[in-house]
Amino acid sequence: MSKPLYESPLSGRYATPEMLAYFSPDHKYRTWRKLWIALAESEKELGLPITEEQIAELKAHADTINYEDADEFEKSLRHDVMAHIRAYAKQCPKAAGVIHLGATSCFVTDNADILIMRDALELIREKLVVLLYQFSKFASEYRALPCLGYTHLQPAQPTTVGKRATLWAYDFLQDYAEIVHRLDSLRLLGNKGTTGTQASFLELFEGNSETVDKLESRIAEKLGFAAVVPVSGQTYSRKIDAFVAQTLSGIAQSAHKFATDLRLLQSFKELEEPFEKDQVGSSAMPYKRNPMRCERICALSRVLIGESQIPAQTHSVQWLERTLDDSAAKRLCMPECFLLCDSILNLLLNVTGAIVVNPYVIRARLDAELPFMASENILMRAVKKGGDRQKLHAILREHSLAAANAVKREGKPNDLIARISADPRFSLSDAELSDALDPALYVGRAPEQVDRFLINDLAPVFDSNASLIAKADSGGFSAALCV
Repeated sequence: MSKPLYESPLSGRYATPEMLAYFSPDHKYRTWRKLWIALAESEKELGLPITEEQIAELKAHADTINYEDADEFEKSLRHDVMAHIRAYAKQCPKAAGVIHLGATSCFVTDNADILIMRDALELIREKLVVLLYQFSKFASEYRALPCLGYTHLQPAQPTTVGKRATLWAYDFLQDYAEIVHRLDSLRLLGNKGTTGTQASFLELFEGNSETVDKLESRIAEKLGFAAVVPVSGQTYSRKIDAFVAQTLSGIAQSAHKFATDLRLLQSFKELEEPFEKDQVGSSAMPYKRNPMRCERICALSRVLIGESQIPAQTHSVQWLERTLDDSAAKRLCMPECFLLCDSILNLLLNVTGAIVVNPYVIRARLDAELPFMASENILMRAVKKGGDRQKLHAILREHSLAAANAVKREGKPNDLIARISADPRFSLSDAELSDALDPALYVGRAPEQVDRFLINDLAPVFDSNASLIAKADSGGFSAALCV
């Protein structure tokens, strides 16, 4: 089957059907009709001459979009909302006169966008909960496994594999809090009219402001919102889009950081992303296990971080009560921000559900650097046995520089401990030196920090999402891996 036309990789390759459905024409136009029904029902309840028969007719065609009619109307009208009003009216001749009564286009477009964003944000929230849960299980399992820590990508004090995982998890926990905040603060536009003054609705209800307020409240309640925005021009403030896009960008930032770390650790052979039995790492090098999923996370994250800037720019140039230069940009970037975030989260769920840990490699890399890090402990032990601290420090420095030079210049193993063992001035036995090289002595409070983070910070999230966690534990929550 030929494919002669461009198809976005987000729809054909990366995003999941569930998220794609939220931004589909079907979902958008059904949401428009849901709004028109809520408007007509509320107007009827508040005394306008709208009949039950008209409402029933509108409801009967709520989900059967006659696209051919809408497309035909739009060819001449050049206005998508008016085209769909005409198409709906064609299906509902008895209710034709009450569709969109008193409203402007943004009543359906903006309110529908808020409803769609709410659904999409909830899906993102659920996936973040499961992602955090997978991080928590990984961090708990490896809470005390020592590994080499890095600052400036140079060997530093040891940490643990589990502690490092809490750093990743904490980034995503902050993203989760931002998503919850966005959901809690999201409000409908309501029925504000052409310039936000509600003049047309005031006319409909013969100057009764209290009834206009009741109309907004009823519409909001029917659509599951406790409130509408207090003031607006024709549209809701595009700052809302900017806030949402930046929240999604935050997830991409956390994802890029995690995926980059895992790519580095896979290069060190300490950790690896999952690798299927028949997966091919390289067309030329059969032994390769490239971190392609983490590379894709980084690629998609960069795109999302870039896309998230557009709503901020759009908000900044909305003149007075509104301009229409937001429309094309909004149609493109807001769905894409959600689809990108969905794609990233599905990859993250796949990777974090089966990270491969190579403890022997981790220990070998740690052992190669540990003698240098243990030098202060060794010095203190020698002093306790009667040695002179200043003299031993100078001797230890000479041995350390010689051992480091042998490693860097000659490619030899780190023999600092052997040099100290052979130097009678330290008076330390092999057993004493071996004890000083126990990695657990150098990870500080890392295991305790993992436990406290899991109990104090992550557990409350899981407790408030118990059914979702139970679903994840039973295998009922699955995120299809992007191809």
